[in-house]
Amino acid sequence: MLTMLGSRRKTCSGATRRETLQVGALSALGSLCSLPNLLAQEQVPSLLATPARVKNVIVLYLLGGAATQDMVDMKPLAPSGIRTEFKPIATNVPGIDVCEYLPGMTKWMHRTAIVRSVHHNGGCHNTLPSYTGYEETLTDILSTKDTYPPSMGSVFDLVSGPQEGRPNYVHLPNYLGWGLAVRKPGPYGGFLGQKYDPLCTECSPYSDDGKGDVVYHPKVVRGVPVLPGGSAGPEMTLDRLDRRRGLLSQLDEQIRSVDNGRRLDQFDRVQQMAFGLLSSSGVREAFDLSTVDTASRERYGNTLFGNSTLIGRRLLEAGVRFVNVTWDGYSARFMLNQEVWDTHARNFPILKDYLLPYFNLAWTALMEDLAATGLLDETLVVVMSEMGRTPKLNADGGRDHWTNCYSVMFSGGGIRGGTVYGSSDDHAAYIRSNPVSSGDICATVLASLGINPDMPVYDQNKRPVKAAHGGQPIDAILT
Repeated sequence: MLTMLGSRRKTCSGATRRETLQVGALSALGSLCSLPNLLAQEQVPSLLATPARVKNVIVLYLLGGAATQDMVDMKPLAPSGIRTEFKPIATNVPGIDVCEYLPGMTKWMHRTAIVRSVHHNGGCHNTLPSYTGYEETLTDILSTKDTYPPSMGSVFDLVSGPQEGRPNYVHLPNYLGWGLAVRKPGPYGGFLGQKYDPLCTECSPYSDDGKGDVVYHPKVVRGVPVLPGGSAGPEMTLDRLDRRRGLLSQLDEQIRSVDNGRRLDQFDRVQQMAFGLLSSSGVREAFDLSTVDTASRERYGNTLFGNSTLIGRRLLEAGVRFVNVTWDGYSARFMLNQEVWDTHARNFPILKDYLLPYFNLAWTALMEDLAATGLLDETLVVVMSEMGRTPKLNADGGRDHWTNCYSVMFSGGGIRGGTVYGSSDDHAAYIRSNPVSSGDICATVLASLGINPDMPVYDQNKRPVKAAHGGQPIDAILT
């Protein structure tokens, strides 16, 4: 039985304060030395439940709480003040309609399952349940802790073990909440340790006119995610990388003579991963959009979210196995995308003019390209938010927070296409049939990868915790 423990004295880099002081000399080597902290992984025995349905997962995460009753669970017969202003349109599966501003979705419903009965008890804007299945309310939803349970991506990383020259798990375009000047919980290794955190990219969002937007009047957010310290620079040859590797090895020997702690003993493996990433072309080339023609980028929308989705697909092609692309907000750093999908005002204009058209482009292009390359059959595509939105419109024409009933979409490999699971009532307010918890969503993702959602992972007190916190796969939507 494998026990993964984490230090209670970690800094944000994952080392203890004492270890940080000891390895401080490494900072002289520049940003290269920060990369290993983002790539820590450890070989572990596989703990597989059944043969995997898919090899890869890509999650499109709509931060803020998407109004799914205006997207894929429309109630055109609901009374005024509740029903959507948008028209439902038919898809290629009879009986399943979607919003008129998601036309690309109509061609792919035969590869998609809509779960219309999702709920959780973790509280509004709590992102931890959707990533982990853990539904307890938090006193602080704007920061993360190493005592939290691991994300489904981190559990996958634990089970699959490290890959040569590339990470298993990447989070685009930045760590969750970076643009809001917070670090929201959810997509991390938690009590498994920071070596199971995703590789988080970096970005510099901007608008076409170089100005911020006004709240509830969003501008299109442009930008391209980049690797953090992942470029060796034009002057960095492989010979120089090898010389740096030798210098680091000498420093490591001195460090070990002072402290032989477990975290430092793992530094070689992390370091090798970092050098492998820098000296191999696959992952780095996925981020180089200069080789992608303009028309292809425009198919994804040429927004920060669209470019992140495009790079996410290219990362899958390069062998990365679990990718998260978040539609994040940047109100604190750039005064952009201030409401994300949190439409407390002007819900319909924002969805119509901005959110839905650009999401439609990115999702449709992703599905088309995965299908064209043959990856769709072995890739699970998930669209989710941390919550939904109220059935009743407020005085500002917005929908407020709602965790009682909302929808999540699954597409691609391992999915029984043309399926609707669960149902909401006539107002999309409460669940009418087949309730689904956030744990069930996570369990479905893990089971698709062949991982037993009841697999025990061990917290810092050596207590076993089920990987999906008791959630069970939604067998009705799986092949």
